[in-house]
Amino acid sequence: MEPQYITLDHGSGGGRTAQLIEDLLLPALSNPHLAPLGDGALLNLSGPLAFSTDSFVIDPIFFPGGDIGKLAVCGTVNDLSMCGAVPRYLSLGMILEEGFPVEDLKRIITSLAHTAASCGVQVVTGDTKVVERGHGHGIYLNTSGIGEVKWPGLSPKAIQEGDQILVSGTVGDHGTAVMLARSGMLQGDELVSDCMPLNQLAAAALSVGGVRVLRDPTRGGVATVLNEFVEGTSLCAQVQEDAVPVRPQVEAACALLGLDPLYCANEGKLLAVVSPETAPAVLEALRSTPGGENAAIIGSITTQFPGRAVLKTAFGAHRVLSKLSGAQLPRIC
Repeated sequence: MEPQYITLDHGSGGGRTAQLIEDLLLPALSNPHLAPLGDGALLNLSGPLAFSTDSFVIDPIFFPGGDIGKLAVCGTVNDLSMCGAVPRYLSLGMILEEGFPVEDLKRIITSLAHTAASCGVQVVTGDTKVVERGHGHGIYLNTSGIGEVKWPGLSPKAIQEGDQILVSGTVGDHGTAVMLARSGMLQGDELVSDCMPLNQLAAAALSVGGVRVLRDPTRGGVATVLNEFVEGTSLCAQVQEDAVPVRPQVEAACALLGLDPLYCANEGKLLAVVSPETAPAVLEALRSTPGGENAAIIGSITTQFPGRAVLKTAFGAHRVLSKLSGAQLPRIC
């Protein structure tokens, strides 16, 4: 009889481990690279590659709009996409806590597999460890990914004065939804995470041309990424407050919690700096792609405040968007 909860035996490398792989993991994730269950995956790739890794400790593991399994795929797929790469393969590392419900693990793996399939990526190798009860928080995941670079040369160093700053949709959705879900303040589905793969949106923007750099503004949000773009340079990332798309529910929640949407995490948005000549076409490409319907040009690159990210308010004043000194929202990914 299959256990209802994860035991230490599931991480021993013996019969329980084999049962977990054969009964739960392989049916959901099986592909020719994974099926041999070797010590690694043998892949046939050519040309320049992008490689990224990400770990996931989100609390709660199930949240409005997603779960830790979906997030684990999106996080690494999105990082590869921001490198100008087409994501191809993932690894999956799991650290499970003794006593974690097997049904919850099934739900997570099913979600992970569905998300990977939707991106056209395969999980080709993995590892599972189990820690004693009380030595973990249910489940932690790690994914590493490989992608084939199709659009090389993306870099903050390519940014020029006059470039336009675009975001692919409303900001702050993920961090706000997770924070409210964790506190028990979220009722119903009025506010959900934006957790989604960005490979299609990135490809749509890059296919137009003129894209200097892409980033997914996760921890630290849009404000942190803008700082990373211009710090140590003679350039200024200037954002128009009334141009930034924010859902009314997010705006209200941030006002209640004392948060700023520009610093809240996103898990399904990209931030792009684009040449002024191609910015309108890139905006149209984003808006024509699922998930990019609310894309907007939110600002431009100037030299007014060198090395700074600045918000121009609705009243015409300027507010410096400083880097956070600590975590505004811990464990949101």
